[in-house]
Amino acid sequence: MASETLVGSARTHLKRRPVRYAMVSAVAVPFTQVVLVLCHVLLHFSPVWSNVTAVSLACVPSYFLNRTWVWGKRGRSHLWKEVLPFWAMALLGLAVSTLLVALAARWTDATIVVMLANLTAFGALWVIKYLVLDSLLFRIPDDVDTSLV
Repeated sequence: MASETLVGSARTHLKRRPVRYAMVSAVAVPFTQVVLVLCHVLLHFSPVWSNVTAVSLACVPSYFLNRTWVWGKRGRSHLWKEVLPFWAMALLGLAVSTLLVALAARWTDATIVVMLANLTAFGALWVIKYLVLDSLLFRIPDDVDTSLV
């Protein structure tokens, strides 16, 4: 009976984390797209600089939401084990999305094409990022109570 409760609890926690990760993306993606459009349409930034600005700004809430709400980490962030690796992944996403945006801008600088190029890059990296965050960056040791995560 106790093992069934433990297994049920583990299944609940494993299902909750991916859903929360997806919900963080549901916040970060529209935020990124709004900033991208504002920079491109209102501020007349180039497609590449609009993308760089949008991705850079969206990284901040994404980091904190992932760290605290998805993985339940509390306290100070560890610069070398959490912050810098997270930003390195963000820079990888920025590089890939900027490459796609630059390629799309050679064809047209239409805002919708710039937005789709950005979304394509981050969509392709989304699953890989979850696996890295879960298994390395915000890994929860086996002996930690994850009832709040």
